[in-house]
Amino acid sequence: MCSMMRRREFLRRSALAVPASALLSREAGSPAVRGGQLDRRWWPGYDDALVVDFLGSPGYFNYPRNPPLDDVMVRNALASGITAMNVTVSSGDFPSTARRIAQWMANLYRYPEAFRQVRSVAGLREAKRTGRMGIVLGFQDTTPFEGLLTNIDAFRDFGVGVVQLTYNVRNLVGDGCLEPANAGLSRFGHAVVERMDELRILVDVSHCGKRTAADGIRASARPVAITHSGCNAVARHPRSKDDEELRAMADGGGVIGIYLMPFLTPGRPATAADVVAHIEHALDVCGEDHVGIGSDLSTTPIPDSDEYWSAHREFVSRRIAGGVAAPNEDPDILFNVVDLNDARRMELIADALATRGHPHRVVEKVIGGNWVRVLEEVWGE
Repeated sequence: MCSMMRRREFLRRSALAVPASALLSREAGSPAVRGGQLDRRWWPGYDDALVVDFLGSPGYFNYPRNPPLDDVMVRNALASGITAMNVTVSSGDFPSTARRIAQWMANLYRYPEAFRQVRSVAGLREAKRTGRMGIVLGFQDTTPFEGLLTNIDAFRDFGVGVVQLTYNVRNLVGDGCLEPANAGLSRFGHAVVERMDELRILVDVSHCGKRTAADGIRASARPVAITHSGCNAVARHPRSKDDEELRAMADGGGVIGIYLMPFLTPGRPATAADVVAHIEHALDVCGEDHVGIGSDLSTTPIPDSDEYWSAHREFVSRRIAGGVAAPNEDPDILFNVVDLNDARRMELIADALATRGHPHRVVEKVIGGNWVRVLEEVWGE
């Protein structure tokens, strides 16, 4: 307990805390900087909250070499205070995806004191009670289904709880956000959504093109998620969503997870102030019950080292050459938010929102409560 308190106090005093530009009160003309000191109203509920980052990984994520989990990564995951995380296990086809699922099951067996698989909200709450991170197996593409609805059943049996309909490009279900044709959901795509609804798998339209996302939201009989994206009204990018998409998602009961990626601010590194700007716009458009976090990052901070920079540049160059990189994926901008590059980033976000004057209930919903609610509605547990 003492070591945890020391860590919390360090983070609260650290320069990694939210910059002054983010700390203006939402009441017009009421600054949060008085007499040269930041008037910080730190949010006290973090350790008791159900904290859910609905896209990320305890291991390195969006990282060129994807090394296996090690003890440092496990310690960072536990230090994060995150109750549950949606971890991407999909690959290009059924066999390679099955291997990735097997690798994650091996991680769960290797580190039973740190992780548990989450297939239900009851399992998520048990992860919180036992001080472990819950792992939700998720897909960022439907290519592993290989055109067969029966494969959806197989992956549900493996514990897959959330599936994104497309990645950036076209597949059998629909068009990704980089496809210029912007076709909508295919007939097979409608059948996929229907089967996912029957199996209580959460439909995710994060990387989907505009028409495919709209069709997916309309086609699903259950709430649909945008697990990791941003708001085009704040900064336009193909990976972010327009207000009409956000409203449609919210009207159906879904949640958008704001990501912590450079797409929040194309052309420059994103800051905590930028994250807060996207969260607040989403709150204004969607309402307080429909906004969360999907960081698209690891709980292990990115090292500012020559080795990492070299690997990052190689990784981004490969993605660009393969035609799967989004615009503004920049070899010279890391996939992170410069002042949230910390295992406790979800607490820093909670603190930033509290400092901006958001009430306790809203902070609690954004850092996890809304994801818990939508999973209860979709999973039925």
